[in-house]
Amino acid sequence: MKLWGGRFESGPSEVFERFGRSLDYDKRLIEADLLGSLAHARGLRSAGVLSDDECQKLLEALESLLEQAKDPAFFDGCVEEDVHTVVIRKLKERVGADLADKIHTGRSRNDQVSLDVRLWLRGQIDQARQRLVQLMRELLALAQRYPEAIIPGYTHTRRAQPVLWPHYVLAYFEMFARDWERLGQARRSVNVMPLGSGALAGSGFPIDREAIARELGFDSITRNSMDGSGDRDFLLDFEHAANLTMLHLSRLAEDWILYTSEEFGWMDLGDGVTSGSSMMPQKRNPDSLELIRGKAGRVFGAYLALLVTLKALPMTYNRDMQEDKEPLFDVVSQLLQSLEMACAVVPTVTLKPDLALRAVEQSWAVATDLADALARQGLPFHQAHQIVGRLVLESIKQGRSAKDWSGAELAAFAPEFKPEMAALLDPREAIKTRVVFGGTAPERVAEALAEAEQRLSQMQS
Repeated sequence: MKLWGGRFESGPSEVFERFGRSLDYDKRLIEADLLGSLAHARGLRSAGVLSDDECQKLLEALESLLEQAKDPAFFDGCVEEDVHTVVIRKLKERVGADLADKIHTGRSRNDQVSLDVRLWLRGQIDQARQRLVQLMRELLALAQRYPEAIIPGYTHTRRAQPVLWPHYVLAYFEMFARDWERLGQARRSVNVMPLGSGALAGSGFPIDREAIARELGFDSITRNSMDGSGDRDFLLDFEHAANLTMLHLSRLAEDWILYTSEEFGWMDLGDGVTSGSSMMPQKRNPDSLELIRGKAGRVFGAYLALLVTLKALPMTYNRDMQEDKEPLFDVVSQLLQSLEMACAVVPTVTLKPDLALRAVEQSWAVATDLADALARQGLPFHQAHQIVGRLVLESIKQGRSAKDWSGAELAAFAPEFKPEMAALLDPREAIKTRVVFGGTAPERVAEALAEAEQRLSQMQS
């Protein structure tokens, strides 16, 4: 069954039919398509296109289809081109062809598709944001499980400065909080009602677009029918937000893949989110995190594919736009699965505070704190940097770590050192100087944790 054909002497070839068929993947839009048709039927009644009796029959048939569509067998045996033609065929079986054909009055598949995708995607974004909230909740619980633990912070994958474990975890909380906000912004871009744009010039019937938008829960309506027909910016907005969320998940995965390795060794993952080797009995692999990291590349590729598809399209709708859906559906699927997986991984994390602290103590991660102490006495920081650098070099030559130096030895090494500065060679003391807002000093981190809890509760409300 086709929604067109009068202009043609013969039908499409089998190859073209098969090549252009989208039902296999766009059938997931069935609920959105039926909800849109319900609202459109009411709009047609208000516009005088449908009588009360005709509208009621259509509404009852569409409601029936909406209920039946919950059954996975709903599409069994369907050979139609897309989800829209399935609905029309099933509608005709219930109310007859004459009445069923009226449902498409004043509507094109161009604005219908945009409406369906927006309705569907809106719900998916809500799910993603809920899972981000769950992930942030798990991260805060993990941070609070080891409130005083000190770990090495890294630059260039080299131990750099000591930080509190909660401070490190809160860094990812901030990333995911931005993702939550960004997805909210994308949702606002999605939540604009295009129905009434028609094919490109607008509907030829006095449909109350604002009333339909209110019924379907949209914030506003599109302002220009040509833009409404050809716009896919809202998909790019969503996929950009999804890309950044996946980027942050991938960075977290990379961190924890490293930290749980034998080479780092101060963190473990639970058995439920790791796997073994088919050949090597001793292996315990972080496959859950590796899959998250791998799926990020897949999501990035889908975003690029949409950009390339849209970059040279003339106004307004072009069939190329059918290619937006499979990548979109995959982005949503991978995003939701990856967030779910991350939520399962976080509670299994076991930190080894003693080993993490040992890594800090063995690496001269407190060197900057010592240089800062000299600078606080009035010594130009560059000179302080040079003095501490020489101390580190001498330590390496002697095979000593920072904690091996006493106050007297420091003062003997360079007159600029004061014996009391030796206290800063203990990372637990050194971090206390990082009192700037956003720093890793214990009081600042405690404040940040409390504020994060407050922000999370607002996200959940």
